[in-house]
Amino acid sequence: MRNYFNEYEDLDCSVFGISTDSPLVLAVWRKDLRLPLALLSDYNRGVCRDCQCLYDEFGGFKGVSRRAAYVIDREGTIRYSYICPDPRDLTNFEKNKQCLQEIIMTPRLRN
Repeated sequence: MRNYFNEYEDLDCSVFGISTDSPLVLAVWRKDLRLPLALLSDYNRGVCRDCQCLYDEFGGFKGVSRRAAYVIDREGTIRYSYICPDPRDLTNFEKNKQCLQEIIMTPRLRN
């Protein structure tokens, strides 16, 4: 994500990562990797469980999250999601951007 981050800056969006690691681990990881995005801890796995992106078992560990991407619009509706079937895969950054561009082009409803 770090390598694609600047491509999202003009798309009027917020980008962040969610991990099952602890907040302390994520702070060190963000600093060491020089990540420009916020990293949020889902240490209790509630978000990952709700998004159905937890492995039952991965490398002898339970509660490990799959790599996934979600595009959520201003109203909180998930407009795009992708859960990688293979842990070596990356999400499709072009599809993420395409969905964000569609959201930008969609007129906002006014109350």
